Amino acid sequence: MSFTIQNVLVAVDQGYATVDVQIVDNHIQAIAPNLDVVGTVIDGQNKLLLPGFVNAHTHSSEMWQRGIIPPVPLELWIAELYDFAPLEPDQVYLSALGTAVETLLSGGTSVVDHLVLIPGKEIETIASAVRAYQEIGIRAFIGPLIQDESLTAGIPDGGAQREHKTYVRSTEATLALMQEAVDKFHNPSEGVNILVAPTGIQLCSDALFEGCRELSDRYNLCRHAHLLETKAQEKLAQEKYGCSAVEHLKQLGYLSDRTSLAHCVWLSDNDIAILAETRSTVVHNPLSNLRLGSGIAPILKYRQAGVNVSFGCDGAASNDSQDLLEAIKIGSILHNITDMDYHHWITPRESVEIASLGGAKGLNVADELGSLTEGKKADLVLYDLTSLSLLPRTDPIGLLILGRPTQAVDSVWVNGKRVVADSKVTTIDVDALRKNLFERSEWSINRQSATVSQIEAHYRGVMGLPEQLSKSYS
Repeated sequence: MSFTIQNVLVAVDQGYATVDVQIVDNHIQAIAPNLDVVGTVIDGQNKLLLPGFVNAHTHSSEMWQRGIIPPVPLELWIAELYDFAPLEPDQVYLSALGTAVETLLSGGTSVVDHLVLIPGKEIETIASAVRAYQEIGIRAFIGPLIQDESLTAGIPDGGAQREHKTYVRSTEATLALMQEAVDKFHNPSEGVNILVAPTGIQLCSDALFEGCRELSDRYNLCRHAHLLETKAQEKLAQEKYGCSAVEHLKQLGYLSDRTSLAHCVWLSDNDIAILAETRSTVVHNPLSNLRLGSGIAPILKYRQAGVNVSFGCDGAASNDSQDLLEAIKIGSILHNITDMDYHHWITPRESVEIASLGGAKGLNVADELGSLTEGKKADLVLYDLTSLSLLPRTDPIGLLILGRPTQAVDSVWVNGKRVVADSKVTTIDVDALRKNLFERSEWSINRQSATVSQIEAHYRGVMGLPEQLSKSYS
């Protein structure tokens, strides 16, 4: 598959340059002015070419609950999410398509889906997401979300003696499931990568982390997990381990240059030094952290310590969107209030690098993706600089990152295949997808979560919140 993008704007050290870009056999062959035409000609006039961004952490199936879960912290939010989780693989298929469409149309060419599994239909769940991502053509990194402890174990005991139900799958069965997922679905040459992805220290045993580490080493798989998203998780780690969660994961050998960790809000300076030492990646999910009141991750500290950072939307019921440009904007300017030294603030160009090369580094593919570099794969996004939301003309990347771009993505290529053209996804029928999502759902308010009712009083007590009657969220 070969094509030439002519007269397109690209970022260079001293500003911008107008060049031609040759793509041959799905790779960038040359970037220079006045190149010979190879293959199809793409008009790049008044357009900006950037490497594709990585939506480095999300949960696609949450799309079915976006907009309805009330403003509560993560530990109560997840209880409601699980009470009303979709139970059919075809719903997983549709929400994965929806996640991919929104990611592509906001500049993403790769998605890390920390995929919630349907109990008893785990392999069908993964197969449904794989099918969706392959049909639409986005590069997929699927981390089946696994745990071996029940939901209530994720809340600190606070000195109380609590018993927790046995989880629906044993540690051994969960690791066997991951082996099956790798055997059936891990196929990087076809754009599908399986990650080992325990949900986090709050719901996973050491044995599960160790088993995932062994699978990762055996098959050179990337590793993923939530890490210290909330203050409650920080408390829980001290209860479980007598040390920080980061120190414990280092002891287990889970941290590495193939490890990406979502959130990382409640880390100490020593924790940050460990992440830098192990070359682990932090995935910044600013919108869900704000939505759930989790806190503001110390991203400027991470960058100053040399920790690689990437951006994620997080799931569509904790954000509640898959607009990657929105996550990048908020995730960049949010930190201007955390450090008075504006020389530390994230510039628009740095935001682009975090979203593209930072994401690629976290997935161990920086030698193949993440920058406009000759020899790398053609995961590219073309932005229309005549879009009203990118006018009048000033700094193109500044407009893209600091503004509110709408319908600015003109074209997207993944592995050299054009999956968006003229601002429309070309590989699936988006109108049919909209119709399916509409018909498979209904307007809904005032639902009540039984699990939230059971655990809220304990949560409030252990977090030092006053006793009170449950708030009505209608």
